[in-house]
Amino acid sequence: MSLSLESTFIQHFACLSDPRVERTKHHLLIDIIAIAILAVISGADGWVAIETYGQAKKEWLATFLSLPNGIPSHDTFARVFARIEPSEFEKCFNNWINTITEELGAQVIPIDGKTLRGSYDREAKQKPLTVVSAWASNYRLVLGQFRVNDKSNEITAIPQLLKMLNISGSIITIDAIGCQKSIATLICHQGADYVLALKGNQGKLYNQVEQFFKQARAAGFSGIEHSYYHSTESSHGRIEIRHYYSVPLSVLTGLSQQDMWTGLASVGMVICERRLGKKTTIEVRYYLSSLKADAQVLAHAVRTHWGVENSVHWIIDVTFKEDASRIRTAHSAQNFALLRRIALNQLERETTVKSSIRQKRYRAALDNQYAVKVLLA
Repeated sequence: MSLSLESTFIQHFACLSDPRVERTKHHLLIDIIAIAILAVISGADGWVAIETYGQAKKEWLATFLSLPNGIPSHDTFARVFARIEPSEFEKCFNNWINTITEELGAQVIPIDGKTLRGSYDREAKQKPLTVVSAWASNYRLVLGQFRVNDKSNEITAIPQLLKMLNISGSIITIDAIGCQKSIATLICHQGADYVLALKGNQGKLYNQVEQFFKQARAAGFSGIEHSYYHSTESSHGRIEIRHYYSVPLSVLTGLSQQDMWTGLASVGMVICERRLGKKTTIEVRYYLSSLKADAQVLAHAVRTHWGVENSVHWIIDVTFKEDASRIRTAHSAQNFALLRRIALNQLERETTVKSSIRQKRYRAALDNQYAVKVLLA
């Protein structure tokens, strides 16, 4: 199977600015990007591993890459990715994603932050890198990522990520840190709906919602307009029973600053009961939503958000070993994090092989023709 970069998603990275001075450009930037992406797809977790992959695959890579001076050294990969401007790299990523998704449509898009624990450097007094990512549930794709500033938190990063995406018609789910009036307004202005986890950081509002549902439960929701849905799941001896309640905003009167929550239409409660042997635990969570009161829709949104832990974070940590990575110089941690998400996207999109992401990576490392399928997915 012949291959040219113009026929793959890698073409979207051709416009990336080269951070090197002319006298140090012994290798084409697009070659460096292509080798790195292919290597990470195939199991590489660092610069030495990327060079090793390149050397092992040199003859094949030369059939579609220029390689004017052979395979770059691991030091070259490290220096280049440490200096590539992350915002440009992410913009190229977003341009590619937009060609895939165009209109995302009515689907749940969880937005969640993840800390790269290995990027912490005590001697340099460098905090671990945290990135906020968006996940398209229907497409099973990472839609984008944005770095959390060292002197800030996810509250400032989430709006920047949202502005990068076309979310019209979708349902955005965010944990409690993103339960902010300004974020709710931004989501609505972009033509989307929201389901935001409500916790103690909203003080008076949280207390009012908690008190309302306590009284409603005590009365068995008698005479209270509401929607109800429940589910039961069992696995490995554990049983989880979830009760979902959603009530229209009109039922709750006098909520703190309710007029300042753009689009707010309903409030939800989820009671999660976990049984393992003789031990039972119960957890109660509350949500603000711009959707009409529909407990089944609330359940889908909440479960999809929880699923991002297994669909993205668990795979990135366990299969791609992100938390163990000690890559942290300059922009390298942020750029390598994007390489992992690019690789995850392509491996998810390749569906001819029904296997785990780990096995797909192993196969791509051994089988050049399968690696081509991943690139062309």
